[in-house]
Parts: sequence; C-alpha cells; structure tokens
Amino acid sequence: MSLLVVGLSHRSAPVSVLERATLTADAQLKLLQDTVAAEPATEAAVLATCNRVELYADVDKFHAGVAELSTLLARHSGVGLDELTPYLYVHYEDRAVHHLFSVACGLDSMVVGEGQILAQIKDALAKAQDLHTAGRLLNDLFQQALRVGKRAHSETGIDRAGQSLVTFGLEQLAAGGAVQDWARGKKALVIGAGSMSSLAAATLARAGVAEIVVANRTADRAQRLARILTEGDGTDVLARAVPMDAVPDELTRADVAVSCTGATGLVLTAETIAGAVQVRTGVPVADRGASHTAAAPTIAALPPTSVGSDEGCPLDLSAVQTTAGFSVAGEAAVAGMAAADLEQHAAWVDKGNGTPDTPGRRAPAPGSVITLDPAEESDAIAALVAAATVVGRIPERRRPEPVAEVPKPAPALFLLDLAMPRDIEAAVHRVTGVRLVDIESLAEASADAPMATDVDQVRRIVADEVAAFGAALRAAHITPTVVALRTMAADVVAGEIARLEGRLPGLDDRHRGEITQTVKRVVDKLLHAPTVRVKQLAAEPGGAGYADALRTLFDLDQETVAAVSRAEDSTDDKDRPA
Repeated sequence: MSLLVVGLSHRSAPVSVLERATLTADAQLKLLQDTVAAEPATEAAVLATCNRVELYADVDKFHAGVAELSTLLARHSGVGLDELTPYLYVHYEDRAVHHLFSVACGLDSMVVGEGQILAQIKDALAKAQDLHTAGRLLNDLFQQALRVGKRAHSETGIDRAGQSLVTFGLEQLAAGGAVQDWARGKKALVIGAGSMSSLAAATLARAGVAEIVVANRTADRAQRLARILTEGDGTDVLARAVPMDAVPDELTRADVAVSCTGATGLVLTAETIAGAVQVRTGVPVADRGASHTAAAPTIAALPPTSVGSDEGCPLDLSAVQTTAGFSVAGEAAVAGMAAADLEQHAAWVDKGNGTPDTPGRRAPAPGSVITLDPAEESDAIAALVAAATVVGRIPERRRPEPVAEVPKPAPALFLLDLAMPRDIEAAVHRVTGVRLVDIESLAEASADAPMATDVDQVRRIVADEVAAFGAALRAAHITPTVVALRTMAADVVAGEIARLEGRLPGLDDRHRGEITQTVKRVVDKLLHAPTVRVKQLAAEPGGAGYADALRTLFDLDQETVAAVSRAEDSTDDKDRPA
C-alpha cells in the first residue's frame, strides 16, 4: 500500500473556488466513510482548514487512487470535477509525507510559520480515529507530523514570522500601525465560539480592547468563552455573551467585529453592515461601487494648435485668449460655448474656414505650432458638438485647476472575516466607513510578506524527518516478512525436535533441552545476519522489493505474512493514545 494525497489550497486555487469547495463537518465524515469504502483505499483522513482541503489515503493503485479521490472530493464539496481538477494537486509516497510535514511546520500556510495548523492536524487525526478510517500508516504519519511541527517551532525561530491568521488579519486592519495601539479601548464583537473565534477573542483581549461581546448559535459555548475571557490572567477585558439575533444591534456599538462560524451562508450582509454604520455615524452610507449620477461623456484632450483668427468666425475673439496653443478651430476656443453657438462654429469649420492657410487669415505667431490639418479640426469640433448635445456646454479644459484629493474618513467599523466559506458579504468592501479584511485580501497581503530567516532551517528539518520516516516505513514493511520467516524456522525446529524424540524415546529432559537450545542457536545464527541486513536494505529508497525476495527465497505463505501484519496493527491500535 502507498500514501496518496489529493487536495487544493490557497496556493493552487483562487479563494472563490476554495470557498465553494469547503467541506462541512458532516461532509468530512461522509467523505472519510466513502473513501475507505472505495476499492483503491484502505485508510483515509481529511485535513480541512480555512485555506486548504486535502484527502489523505493509503491506496494500492496510484492512477485509480487519484481518480477515485478526486471524484470523491468533487462529489462531497459540490464543485464539479471538471471545474475542480485544474486546481487539484497530487502527492505520492515520500512527496506526500514531505507535503504534510511542511504543512505541519507552517511552511505551506497563508501566514508562514503559523502554529494554528498543528491543532487542525490533530483534529483531522482524531476524526479519522473516531471513524476507524485511520490505520497504521495514517496514524503514524499524522502523529509524526505533529512531532515534526513541534520540533520546528521549538528548535527554530519560525515563530517570529509565524503569526496566527488572526494576528495577521488584525495587522491588516491596523493598516501598518501597531495592533496594540489600534485596538486599545475599542469594543469588539466576536461571532462564533470555535477554535479560531476563541483565538481571535484571546488575541483581542491581549491587544487591549475594552470589551468583547461573543455571539454564537449555541448559547452555552458563547457564555463559556466569555467567562474564560473575563477570568483570564493578564487582561482586564469585560466580556459577555449574546444570542446571534442580537448581532445587528451589537454592530451599532462595536468598533471591530471578527467572524468565523461554520455557517454555509452569509452571516452579515452589506445591508446589515451599512445600517449599523449609519446608526453609528448618523450619516447615510453610500456604496462606493454604485453610480448615482449619469456619467458625462469623456472628452479626449486635443493637442495644442496654432494661434489665429479668420473672418466670419462666430467667436467673440476679444473675449478669448490669443496665446500660443490657441486656435479658433481648436478645443480651447470652444470650451464653455453653448451648444447652439457650437453648432454654428462647427458649420463654419465644415465650410473650410478657420484653417491656417485660409485667405484672409492671420499668419501664425512666431514660435507657434500647427498640429491639426483641416480634417482633424473638423472631426474634433464635430465630436465636441455631439458631447455638447448631452451635457449642454463643453467644460473649460484649457487650464485645469489641480484637484485636491479629499482625505478619506477613518473607518467607523473594522471587520475581520476568517470563515471559509465567507461569513461577510464581499460587497461590504464597497460600503463607506468600513474596512473589511477577509481570506481573499489576506491571501493577497501574504503574497508580499517576507519569509522568515529560519525557513531554510525548517526545510532542512522537514527533509531529515521525511527521510527518517520513509526509512522507518520501509523497514516496517519488511518486518512482517521477517517475523513470518522466524516463525517458520521455529516451526521447523519444533518439528525436528519432535522427530528426534520419536527416534530416541529414552532421551532425558536435560539432554532434550540441551539439544533443543543448540538447534535453536544454530537457526538463529544462520538467520541473524540475513534478517538484519535485509532490514537495512529495505529501509533504503527502492528497498520495498526485498520483502518480496525474502518471501520467494524461503517460500513463505503470503497469508501468514498478512496475518502478522494484522496482529501488529491490532496491537498498535490498543497501545495508541486516544
């Protein structure tokens, strides 16, 4: 059997796909059951977090395993296989081990080095154990992954970069400022009471918020979290629990809200958020993405033209500027002109008047530049006429005044959405007075985050641990064969001693025991060197074939070897911690 992982994460798929592929708790359990019921797999575990969904399995066929696991992921996530396939990655055997160990160390996290993933790996193993879908391979793999992750955090400084997703999100809300300075004295609303919400509440308490309100569908869990926050050491935060239907009212009093629930639909809509902000500020809230007025036609700026005038031009030349860059047939001349006057001017230009070489027209001033030929002048004026029919007049564009940038008001409400699928409607990004940070914006921000200097050291730890795990796995693979060989040798010794007793019935117990021990020592010495050496060879890459060779050379029964494996697995299950 061989280890296979099929999955998708923030590195392989856009957040919009991850959001749809999220597995509910029930879907995860059903996926585990269906995977072990499928032909290629005998063990299964699901690692599902806010930015990854991965299915691990022990399979006997690679291609059939990939096809089956991909189909099962698509079926239980609700995303079509054709749509999901381009975002899936596949790791096999040592590469699958390397991937999980890297995940456990935080190297594959959205925030490099974050430690929250260890608790999520532990939960994934517990679910597989509860459903008895994790056998010897996945139990050993996930338990070793937890040990590798803890080693990386204890032996390196990966924690210096390894903020939790909560801390990283709060830093984004603080927009470059210190989280403690930004959070001090604020009122916070935490929606949800799971592990991520609890971490968010604890982080906000340490950051110095004055009050935390916890809302959850299960009142007992909300009350328990509020009690823990109130009684916690090192903070003097006030905490209380409220039912979920109190969230809209609490939003009108909160400065910051963090949401991370297991809901499959939206928890907070843009309408709810806009209403809360309007109550807080007393000012109607606009959607930054909406357009409330008809857009004026865009008028492209024309290049400078020549100075000049001509007889019959309908312009009042005494009222216009006659400097370089001005032309009676150019944009500067007609800026601000009424639509009716503009039409007369256009008709005059269409007759061929107003051109630099028209008889009776003044010559260009020295240093001026003529850039438009008559056809271009005519087309330009015609375009301006069309614009004037919509807006009434052509806006003055000769000397645009610099427009002072209007400073944006400070947000009245800060929102952090750590749920997948999202709890807060994406349209909230466009609501004025609100700063929203969600998984999608965190993914964009983390792409530019600097890597920790300890990442290379962690990678070396992962590489060493992968090699050691692979060697142990290959050695363990041959152990049942070695045990079966020694069992067969013991049976041969017992048979020969019984035959000797039949031929020498007068043999006393002392002599019988000495002969028996002598024969056993001979067999043990003959088998010692080959079995030790075959374990060493089997632990090396490509050593899996030694077990087959041993079975063939000694004509070992495959069922006997399998029985030894089952017995070892049963013993391991009894000794394994719950």
